Amino acid sequence: MQEDFRLIIDLVLVLAVSAAGGLLAALFRQPVLLGYLVGGMIIGPAGLGLIKELIQVETLAQFGVAFLLFALGVEFSLAELKKVQLISLGGGGLQIVLTIIGTAIVSVGVGWVSSPAQGVFLGAILSLSSTAVVLKCLMERNETETPHGQVMLGMLVVQDLALGLMLAVLPALEQPPETIGIAVGTALIKIGLFAAGAVVAGIWLIPPLLRLFAKTESKELFLLGVVALCLGIALLTEHLGLSIEMGAFVAGLMISEVEYADQTLTYVEPLRDIFATLFFAAIGMLIDPFFLWQNLELILGLVLLVFLGKFAIVTPLVKVFGYPWKTALMVGFGLAQIGEFSFVLASEGLSMGLVSRRVYLLILGTTAVTLVLTPFVLRLVPKILELPWLRTLIEAGDVAIAASEELPQQNHIIVCGYGRVGRNLVKLVQEHGYPIVVIEQSESRIQQLREAGVSYVYGNAASFHVLETAGVERAKSLAITLPDPMSTRLCLKRALELSPDLDLVVRANHDKDIETFYQLGAQEVVQPEFEASLELANHLLTKMGLSASTMQLEIKEIRDRHYLDLRPERSPAQVARELEQATQDMNRRWYALPEGSPLTGMTIEEADMRYLTGVSLMAVRRANGEELDYPDSKTILEEGDRLLIVGEGDELAAFDELANGAATLPAENNPCHWLFVANNSPAVGQSLAELDIRRQYAVQIQAIRRDGKFMRFPDGSMHLQAGDQLLLCGGFSGLNQLEQLVNPGAISKVIPAVPIVKAIESETLLEYLPMDSWRDM
Repeated sequence: MQEDFRLIIDLVLVLAVSAAGGLLAALFRQPVLLGYLVGGMIIGPAGLGLIKELIQVETLAQFGVAFLLFALGVEFSLAELKKVQLISLGGGGLQIVLTIIGTAIVSVGVGWVSSPAQGVFLGAILSLSSTAVVLKCLMERNETETPHGQVMLGMLVVQDLALGLMLAVLPALEQPPETIGIAVGTALIKIGLFAAGAVVAGIWLIPPLLRLFAKTESKELFLLGVVALCLGIALLTEHLGLSIEMGAFVAGLMISEVEYADQTLTYVEPLRDIFATLFFAAIGMLIDPFFLWQNLELILGLVLLVFLGKFAIVTPLVKVFGYPWKTALMVGFGLAQIGEFSFVLASEGLSMGLVSRRVYLLILGTTAVTLVLTPFVLRLVPKILELPWLRTLIEAGDVAIAASEELPQQNHIIVCGYGRVGRNLVKLVQEHGYPIVVIEQSESRIQQLREAGVSYVYGNAASFHVLETAGVERAKSLAITLPDPMSTRLCLKRALELSPDLDLVVRANHDKDIETFYQLGAQEVVQPEFEASLELANHLLTKMGLSASTMQLEIKEIRDRHYLDLRPERSPAQVARELEQATQDMNRRWYALPEGSPLTGMTIEEADMRYLTGVSLMAVRRANGEELDYPDSKTILEEGDRLLIVGEGDELAAFDELANGAATLPAENNPCHWLFVANNSPAVGQSLAELDIRRQYAVQIQAIRRDGKFMRFPDGSMHLQAGDQLLLCGGFSGLNQLEQLVNPGAISKVIPAVPIVKAIESETLLEYLPMDSWRDM
């Protein structure tokens, strides 16, 4: 075969194998990144040996990580970088130093290396995490704008910057200390000069240059100009002894402040994705499966040591910089791998004699395994955080950092998130004079709220304690405008746990999240792109002569159908996959409806399981195999159904008792009502037996929510506390009287419009829970 075509054949082969590997990974519901890595390993030199021009392929693969970092810079922007500059510079720098020192001490102490210089070199390799892999995972999960995503990316940028210093210091490692000092000083001067030049170019050179390309109205010229700019700056940083990746990121930051940033990102994304695939496949080619197999136990031990060691360094650092435990733990897990740029350091160390060939291969094998495991680790993190002891730790530390001195106490509106949508929403509400509280986790946005005189709570909107501080149990409505679906789901679930009757509206960034939010209890879900389409259609069609009332009616019908008219057609299998992805981070369970269950034959609306137990029903699988994903309220539960439910452990247990008939459903004309126990309630401190609620008012307490915990069917010995939420079931008269007893002077909310659930034939009221010890009083 002609050598001129060899590189083309290799590129086609790499792309084809990557596509096949990614497709197989997707079919098995695994990260596509895994498919790229395995595909590269199979056709690489240690596999089938099909790639002949390996060096040229690896060179082209460098474009992939360059475009990844360039796109990150365009999306990140200097404003976003400033939000995490303290943890990025301080935490990122400390993490590198501590990892190097710790690795050097341990490796020299146990005899892994023969000199401190080799220990420092090994520590430098371990200190780097994978920008490309972590960024890819965050993008796939839509978490780049979350607090943990921002912290991860900020620290990764500092690590990439440190790579230039490491490469500069490497030749001087075994030289006298003054030589190392000169090397570090020279590298810092280069970085400083480059940074100054980047600022000047970003203000005075880049904007007019992009405007000049834009004026041509040629997409090809604009793309060529942007690519030339990106790669030109990347090559400049490489020439200065820094790294191509650092230059690409800085180029993206320079463009992020220009009005053409979105257009640039749109044009570059296809190139980024193609070359990033080459990059991950090229990493796979470096993996020697036979060496891995021969040293499997040793490499797995090293992988475990790396994950635990880096996690133990990163997590406390993030916590020390004032972030909540949840963010600290997620960053610790996310940065626990060894980065792809460690390959560069390892190869330099091998050529300089700092490591032997065997140690070099062990470094490659360990790094490769950590890269492969990272997508799985990030996918498992939400489940790991649900472990009881970790959850206790998170909830104990997840409190409001600060709050306005005077917060609204009754019938106010809470807005979670003060981004662009949240800011506009607050402005519109304030114009009408309604009380409002904003929950925000960004220090810079909290400062904006202080300056604007808006009441705020500084903390995580998905925290029980933060929601309680904002007064969610006394609020009229709550709007969630958080950027990532995971935080939105958690905030939605916990807000309804604290205030089950709360009016709740949610912004969905992606159409696949719409049904999930509705199933979790949102009254309204707003999707920005669909709303823009509706408003554009409204303007155009009314101009064409359609009456405004007709248009408003059509728009209302589309919203009532959850934008189904605007969403693309999806097969049942696609919907099932989306449901699987949406619920993978939740505590979910497929529950087989017991034979003879009182729920059999009832509609979902009649069963009212979220109101009674706190669980949300996401899917129903019939006995004949038919699956109803996101069932509507009129769906009838049948014998042999399996239900996909999500909820906390105590909520799932409460549902199990409900489905088994251990807890009798309320009678047909007996509504259920959640009652909040105020701080000044005369019932505070009294036991349920002392109140004698069942006998005096013919009302049953089905459950109590306290501090976010769901306590089902409490007995007579339990004492009421301020802030308790009581689930009461009984007649209208009894409920109204009891509400006046618990909260004297309160306006009764028990009206016939409260959901009434149909009961199966049951015995008398004595069959109602609480437990027998109270029933016999």
